[in-house]
Amino acid sequence: MSGINEQKKEYQKLVDQSSPKPTLLKNCIWAFIVGGIICCIGEGINDILIEIVGLTKDDAATFRSIILVFLGALLTGLDLYDSIGKRAGAGSIVPITGFANSIVSPAIEYKREGYVFGVGAKIFTIAGPVVVYGVISSVIVGLIHYMIGIG
Repeated sequence: MSGINEQKKEYQKLVDQSSPKPTLLKNCIWAFIVGGIICCIGEGINDILIEIVGLTKDDAATFRSIILVFLGALLTGLDLYDSIGKRAGAGSIVPITGFANSIVSPAIEYKREGYVFGVGAKIFTIAGPVVVYGVISSVIVGLIHYMIGIG
């Protein structure tokens, strides 16, 4: 029995030696940089929409979100967003462009199965629960707001 334990320990030692070491600090730095760049691009779009186009802050914020979702979907369609995500990790997933990527990726992957059973059935595989949670929580908050009568 002790021979088996020794073999397990030796095997685990070999696994530990050959496994890649996690580069947590490097991954955090990349996530911070890429997430920051995406947010800076969003703020630049916002400034352009307010200063040059002449939109109000609320309208600019709406169009900024639309533009960032479009850019995220476009980069996913061009197979560039996944390359960014491999390097940046959470830095590319957390911003709204990551939401666009989570919707467009399954649509592209299942397109060959047809538009109804492929794209239509799989498009919200990942993002669907987020959308459902957002809708349900906004209804609940709206009902509470209506019942309390604030505002």
